[in-house]
Amino acid sequence: KPQEKPKDSGKVTITKTFDFAGEEVKVTKEVDSNSKEAKSFLKQQEKLQSAAPASLPTVSGVKRPSGMSSLLGKIGAKKQKMSTLEKSKLDWENFKEEEGIVEELAIHNRGKDG
Repeated sequence: KPQEKPKDSGKVTITKTFDFAGEEVKVTKEVDSNSKEAKSFLKQQEKLQSAAPASLPTVSGVKRPSGMSSLLGKIGAKKQKMSTLEKSKLDWENFKEEEGIVEELAIHNRGKDG
């Protein structure tokens, strides 16, 4: 499930969960709070939050949603799938950040030998 963590600098952190080769992969991205992606993400969060209280069990005397379909809907929520190319790109970006070679690669690619 995507999550957000608003910060003081006007950035929104978006965390998405993907399914890759049977494993759960979490992708975290930080975007401007004014960007199109951030706005659509915030709208999606509002929809999820407004739908969540309706699905919770209610006080006795009021009928609760029951049955296999609602139970399976909660358990079997499908995750978005990630392709091999997307996973490779994500791994490469993470490696560049961990090793601190982003600027070095950018400089090297501008030269003759790029």
